[in-house]
Amino acid sequence: MGRQRVVALIVYLTFVASALAQETRAPLPSGTRADLVVVDKSERSLKLFRAGRELRTYRVALGPNPEGHKLEEGDGRTPEGRYVIDWRNAKSAFHRSLHVSYPNAHDRREARRRGVDPGGAIMIHGLPGGMGGLGAGHVASDWTLGCIAVTSEEIEEIWRVVRDGTPIDITP
Repeated sequence: MGRQRVVALIVYLTFVASALAQETRAPLPSGTRADLVVVDKSERSLKLFRAGRELRTYRVALGPNPEGHKLEEGDGRTPEGRYVIDWRNAKSAFHRSLHVSYPNAHDRREARRRGVDPGGAIMIHGLPGGMGGLGAGHVASDWTLGCIAVTSEEIEEIWRVVRDGTPIDITP
């Protein structure tokens, strides 16, 4: 077996183990509410907090160009900074989605100064319709257009625990 096949097998088995571990964890208790969402782009993680205590961590996929702050529509980046979850879409093409308040006033000013469109459809979302079977394996690559993707099961929990108006910190 060649080196590339061994590496591919190891990656596959890692994702299978991760998917099984995530599928077997107990859901957060009914009535649980997060008061902060933190996305660490370098760790590819999304964490929910309540009163400074971590409630849950999820692995995420980002856009194909994840390093650096989002500057314009189509750059494949996820913004960095403090935003809020400002609305939700129950009928999203990506199972469910929570909108991140990008662009803020500073982002719009910077885009205007550079003569570009800042974009704005930055969401935390599940997997595309019909692709839910990918499960945790979706994090094998950064495949969104700048959004923050979790599994469809995970977005169900995040949807339940995170209310509109919840702050979200996105760090490099």
